Amino acid sequence: MAANTKMIHVRVDDDIREEASSVLESLGLSVSEAIRVFLHRVVASQSFPLELKVPNETTRAALAEARKIRKARKARFATPDELFADLDGKK
Repeated sequence: MAANTKMIHVRVDDDIREEASSVLESLGLSVSEAIRVFLHRVVASQSFPLELKVPNETTRAALAEARKIRKARKARFATPDELFADLDGKK
């Protein structure tokens, strides 16, 4: 007896599709299987299974500051010792 199934078509950018396929393949899943897992989780939890948040003001400010620092290409440090050495002028 064949399962009663429906086909779902989803539009997604080529780059996202390719990257997602690659990641999912490394996990042993196809895109279709991952979508089925996602939909089963929606049903099981009766909610959206991913946490969606709008950043608060503090987080938005931190993100803006991080973008500004990155754009200015300021120094980056691999360890705290490197940071403190730079702050102390010992670099």
